[in-house]
Amino acid sequence: MTHIKRALAVAAVTGAGVAALMVAAPAASAAPSHAAYNGACGSGYTVVNSTEVGDKGTAYLTYSSATGKNCLVAIRNVAGDPVPMTIYLSRSDTEIHNIYDSGNYRSYAGPIYTDARGTCVDWWGWIDGVRFEKANTNCG
Repeated sequence: MTHIKRALAVAAVTGAGVAALMVAAPAASAAPSHAAYNGACGSGYTVVNSTEVGDKGTAYLTYSSATGKNCLVAIRNVAGDPVPMTIYLSRSDTEIHNIYDSGNYRSYAGPIYTDARGTCVDWWGWIDGVRFEKANTNCG
């Protein structure tokens, strides 16, 4: 019986020690959370597509039924020192109409707009060297 009590006491102390370490241990550095759409395209635009840009951020394609225009914005997961960001938006039926924004930005690139009624759109770019590319999407 003494061995059982001793084993239970050791287990309780060990369990309490592990629990204390778990509570006291700092949280591991988690990956940045998914960047939320920031409304940069303006009122009347709703998100119709998006893609994560590695661990750097998210690109959002939005659309306004009132204007018939698509809008693209790329948002960093964590704003900070400026990093190179470039985004392109074009109608899929032509390469002549490439709209782009490029520079060093703290939080987001864009917004950029194109009228793509009756056709698909291509959208691509990068955030701090991490590329994204979508072709022939959101046709209509």
